Amino acid sequence: MTEKVIIAGFGGQGVMSMGQLMAYSGMMENKNVSWLPSYGPEMRGGTANCNVVVSDLPVGSPIITGDASTVIVMNLPSLLKFEQNLKSGGKIIINDSLIEEKTSREDVDAYYISANDLANELGNSRVANIVMLGAFLELTKILAVDTVGKALKKVYAGKEELVPLNVKALEKGAEAIKKQKQIAKKFKGIKKM
Repeated sequence: MTEKVIIAGFGGQGVMSMGQLMAYSGMMENKNVSWLPSYGPEMRGGTANCNVVVSDLPVGSPIITGDASTVIVMNLPSLLKFEQNLKSGGKIIINDSLIEEKTSREDVDAYYISANDLANELGNSRVANIVMLGAFLELTKILAVDTVGKALKKVYAGKEELVPLNVKALEKGAEAIKKQKQIAKKFKGIKKM
């Protein structure tokens, strides 16, 4: 199984740390990984994106062009720029706390997560990226949530008090996907007249 993921947003939204956490968790599960960051001219507030590949097979290239299996977008410029890099049948996860538009693609599965709102419910808007990561994990099952929890403990060594909040953020993202799937299932059961 291989996941080619593009994560994009403004600098300061945790785009790079989300990608690093994915790659680090993949290494902990003995998978082949790559993480390729790309920064805009400004670090905080400028555009930022990264390509992450997590695979059971060797990774040929860290660059993802038009064949991403998942695109995670945190803001509107990222949606407009990267939705075309998603392969047909892929998944796009959109932070609809900040993006009012829907994807223009009809050949992909779109999921709308109110990441900032859910992070605020937890009392810290800075975990919106981890909410999105939780949604990604629930959708793809490419990495175990427990592994990501262990990776968080290593990332926050010396700041262990941040781990429980981040684990709750992962859970919030997963719950949001489960709710969307339940709603979609109900609508599929309704016959058109």
